[in-house]
Amino acid sequence: MPPKAAGERRRPTQERAKATREHILDTAAQLFGERGIANTSTNRIATAAGVSIGTVYRYFADRSVMVEELLRRLLENVERRFSQGLFGLGDKPNEEMIHRILAVIADVLVENALLVRALVAGVQFYNSGIPEFEPRLRLLMKVLVIQMLGPGDDHEYDVMTFVLINTGFAAVLRASALEVDSQQREESIRMTARMMAAWVNAELAATKK
Repeated sequence: MPPKAAGERRRPTQERAKATREHILDTAAQLFGERGIANTSTNRIATAAGVSIGTVYRYFADRSVMVEELLRRLLENVERRFSQGLFGLGDKPNEEMIHRILAVIADVLVENALLVRALVAGVQFYNSGIPEFEPRLRLLMKVLVIQMLGPGDDHEYDVMTFVLINTGFAAVLRASALEVDSQQREESIRMTARMMAAWVNAELAATKK
């Protein structure tokens, strides 16, 4: 579980309070996606959510905490879908395994395309954001590397994991852009999976010599 964001209020335990908090976050996500983070005030979020500004501040110290929480929800969704995508891939060719993982991550990003764009644009301003995908997904990707290559040098696998995560995520992030249609997205993901699998297969062949 990631650490609590600086300034984040105590999480509510009652169902009604939880629902109110989630409603505020959902509203913020929609407005951030439509208007951008910098152009969306907490007052506007409160108005659109139909709650008082005091209610907003009861759950969130400021707008940046909402951004952190929305990012956390997005990361957890990606992690969950990544884990689900790993099931049943043990006997699949490496290219198919990589393609499946890239596709499920792209699906999450496409579903949240406007918010993802707003988060990417706000990374420097908030000093957090999309780069957090890499450390959060490192363990899962390393499991996939071991699944594809079998037991091997731990340090080398750490390096491969780093490269694969950053290469794969850069590809799906671009492929999930609003201007990219579904056919272009599939072609991009398929080609990326093919190139990544070629590298993995070359490493596998080298270890067997």
